Amino acid sequence: MADHRLTPLKKSDLQFRYTPGVTEGDDPSKRNAPDSALLNRSEWYEVLYFVNKFANENTSSGSDTGLVAKKAERLIHRYLPGNQRSHAHVTTWLLNNWSTHGDAPIT
Repeated sequence: MADHRLTPLKKSDLQFRYTPGVTEGDDPSKRNAPDSALLNRSEWYEVLYFVNKFANENTSSGSDTGLVAKKAERLIHRYLPGNQRSHAHVTTWLLNNWSTHGDAPIT
């Protein structure tokens, strides 16, 4: 089982800017792991954990998990509807909309 905090992306690999601190009501002791079932898209450590986990679980061997994680971040940032917040719903939305948005296919 992969440690989603470590691979495939690191904080420096993220493509978008995120708030530097913790949003109100969040638990900073759980950095690099989700502290609820809802994805907070403004916190880099929640996005990083989520896209790494998504890539690790949805990429076949031989495919570039880093490309998949980066595409997942782009789709979340640019296209994911605001009402999609739970980890399960975001995952389902990504899988259902992946081919609509170009590069880095999930195989």
